[in-house]
Order: sequence, then C-alpha cells, then structure tokens
Amino acid sequence: MRSGAWTVTLLRLARRLLGQRLFNRLMKMTFYGQFVAGEDQESIRPLIQHNRAFGVGSILDYGVEEDLTPEEAERKEMESCTSASERDGHGTSKREKQFQAHRAFGDRRDGVVSARTYFYASEAKCDSHMETFLRCIEASGGASEDGFSAIKLTALGRPQFLFTDVLTKWRRFFHQMAAEQGKAGLAAMDTKLEVAALQESVVKMGIASRMIENWFTVETLGVSGTLDLLDWGSLIDSRTELSKHLVVPNMQTGQLEPLLSRFTEEEERQMTRMLQRMDVLAKKASEVGVRLMVDAEQTYFQPAISRLTLEMQRRFNVERPLIFNTYQCYLKDAYDNVTLDVELARREGWCFGAKLVRGAYMAQERARALEIGYEDPINPTYEATNAMYHRCLNYVLEELKHNARAAVMVASHNEDTVRFTLCRMEELGLHPADCQVYFGQLLGMCDQISFPLGQAGFPVYKYVPYGPVMEVLPYLSRRALENSGVMKGAQREWQLLWQELKRRLRTGSLFHRPA
Repeated sequence: MRSGAWTVTLLRLARRLLGQRLFNRLMKMTFYGQFVAGEDQESIRPLIQHNRAFGVGSILDYGVEEDLTPEEAERKEMESCTSASERDGHGTSKREKQFQAHRAFGDRRDGVVSARTYFYASEAKCDSHMETFLRCIEASGGASEDGFSAIKLTALGRPQFLFTDVLTKWRRFFHQMAAEQGKAGLAAMDTKLEVAALQESVVKMGIASRMIENWFTVETLGVSGTLDLLDWGSLIDSRTELSKHLVVPNMQTGQLEPLLSRFTEEEERQMTRMLQRMDVLAKKASEVGVRLMVDAEQTYFQPAISRLTLEMQRRFNVERPLIFNTYQCYLKDAYDNVTLDVELARREGWCFGAKLVRGAYMAQERARALEIGYEDPINPTYEATNAMYHRCLNYVLEELKHNARAAVMVASHNEDTVRFTLCRMEELGLHPADCQVYFGQLLGMCDQISFPLGQAGFPVYKYVPYGPVMEVLPYLSRRALENSGVMKGAQREWQLLWQELKRRLRTGSLFHRPA
C-alpha cells in the first residue's frame, strides 16, 4: 500500500474513534488548519482578508480529490490513456515507450506530494471539474482585483489526448537533421537548419518531392534559407492542412510513419469538448479579471499541455498576460522550453506569462524512466536544478526589462532564489509596482518569505486550497509526508518566529498591525 494510502487509513480510523465532529475540530487545529483555508468560499474569506491586509494575495484552488484505492486509480488510468485503436491492438507501435501508458505507473499519485491528481471517469465528471474551476475563478474575482486561479488540464479531458509524443517526435526529427548538418548540442534558439541541405536529407529518406515542395515555401519558412525550431513547429500547427500528411522516421525501425494518430468520431468529440472546457474557463477568467495558471504535469503529458496552453495564450494574452504557462526547472530541457516560448510570443505579438517552479514529480519521473528504459528527463542534482531555475528566471527577467507586457511568477520556497530575484529586479530596474514579477508560496509554508515581501510592496500570493475536511484528506495525507527539505524549512520558520517573539517582547510591541 502507498504511504499516502496508509495515512488516509489512519485518519479514517481516527475519525471512527473520535467521531466526525471531534475529528473535524482536531484536523482544523492541526494539518487541515495549517494547509487548508476552510471548507467553502464563505469560510475562507477571513483568511483571504487577513492575508490581503498584509499585502499577500491568494491563488484559490478547490482541493478536493477523488479518494481512490491504488488499484482503482491504476484501472482508470489504463482505460483512459489508450485509444480505441490501441485497445484493438493496432496502434501500440506508433507510440514510443516513454509515451505509452504503463500499469506500474498507473497510479500517478505515487511519489507526488503537493500536486493534486485527477483520473478520468467520464465526460460528465470533466464537466463537473470545469464547474469547480469556474467557481474558483469567480471566488478569486470576488476576493480581489488581481487574483489568480490554478487549473489542471488532466481534469478537463481524457489523458489519452495528452499522452501524445507527436511534439517530441517532431522536435527530435529537427535535432536529428541538425546533427547531420553539424549543429548538434546548440541551444534550441541558436539551432538553424539550412533548407537546401534539409531538402537533400529528406529526399534520401524517401519522402516524396511533392511533399517537400509543400513543406518548404516562402509562406511557411520565409526567404532566409534557414529555419529554426519555431519555424519547424509551425509546420505541424493544428491550423495547417499540411500537418495531416507529415511523416517522421521511427528511430527503432527506420520506417517512415504518419506523425498524427487517427481518432474515432467519439474520440474527436471528446477532444473537442476538452478544448471547449478550456475556452469556457479562459473566457470566465477574462470576464472577472482573474489570471489563469495552467499547472505543469508529468513529462509524458507536458508537451501537449504546453501546446494547448500556447493556443490559449495566443487568443487571450492580447492586452496583458491572462494565461500563465508553468515551467518545471528540474527538467533538462527547461531553458529551451522557456526561450522558445518567449521568442514565439515576440514573433506573434502576444503577452508572455510564466510561472517558474522546481517541479513536483521528480521521484516518479526518475523511477519511470529507469523502469521503462528511457533517458531520465530530470537534472542530475539539486544544484543543477537550482542553476537551471536561476538561468530560466534570469532570461525571463531580462525579457521583462524590454517588454512591459510580459510577466512571471517566481513560485519558490527557496530564500536564495527570492534574494536572487530581488537583486536582479533592482539591477534591471524592475519595480514592484509595475506588477511584472510575482512571488508565490503554498499556504502554511514559508510565511517568513511571503509576508515581508507583501509588507514591502511586492506582489506575493499564497496558493490557497479549500474544501470539506473529509474530501481534502487525500491531499492532506500527502502534505503530511513532505520531504526533509520542507521540514528543514519548517524548522527555519520556528527559529524566525521565536526570534521575532523575543524582539517584540523586548521592544514592547507584542501586537503587530499591517502597514
């Protein structure tokens, strides 16, 4: 049994022994009271108002998860992550093993602490999740004029549609061509393919010359004679007819295969509904003035999540960054992902919005890569992840200096990262009042970072889960199992609280009111 499942079992036993009423009171005095704001939108208002008085905003999230056994979670995952053709035995070869559903990792909650997990049950359940997100967006709009709300795309449709390796295959094909032209190892935005040499390469691979003529036109590539990864990505844009006909070489077999899989009519309808749900949420956020943060998820979902988020940004980030994409800096390709998206926003003229995190799925991602046999996507050390975070953050801050319409949320509990951000803001002339740089921490953690920032006038937010005690237990059980790094953070907070108490007693200012 998973450790989180053991915790839930113990909490249920405690409820039976104490009775529901006493159990609820005990939870509100301990774990629940520390990490959850309240049971509903009404009961969380005092906390939101209290934080707001100290300059700290809220990112609301209805923290309810379905309480599934590991076996139930695994079954739902395997059923929802394979297409009809794959279940019939016709489509399995088209997906590389990294992007196939694997029973051993069917329960996506394993090894994940703070991120909530959704398992597909039905289209009606996805509609229900959308309604929950809508209520959160409305509550955020009612709580303040500058709120955020977080959503997860796996709550809005079948994971099968996110379980796609199309984007990864297409990008890998680009780097394969770059290696043939002697350009291996360059940063993504520095890699440019010579079109003439590329044409020769694809002819040798047996791709029809008529297809090549359709690929390489002035309309798709311009007149420079080269193309970069953004040009390459535009060839499989959902808005182009060409994308339906593209083929890529299978690295294992050497055979050319269609890039895009075929869906049944029912799957096409489900995919459409997923896009419609995203559209409804973005329109509501725009209507009530709330920024929408799309959470990052596992690497086998993330390329498609990022692609769908970019489509939303194109449509809704016209005047300001309404939609924020999340970048996990423990990934080896984090810097390439950030720089490519910044450049895309520049070229297309929409407002770049990003949330930078270290990442929530490290243990699970590493175990999966080792078990299934593909390259570990995670940076090798904690120090390498820190370096990647600061590299990505510095690049975005440099962009903000020259682009007043871009914004970033520094979602970190790391004091060194916050200091780094404040120093770079001062050096670059980025002022807190411009509201381009936001800071974010989880409720119940790192108040020694959040509240001084808020009092100093920096835009800072707490990620605020709420929901009924019993329904938030799956979330709380994982929060109770936080890693040693977080426990060290808690010890640091107690140290600082004790120092502050002694200072107030010494100066006779025991009660502090917000400035």
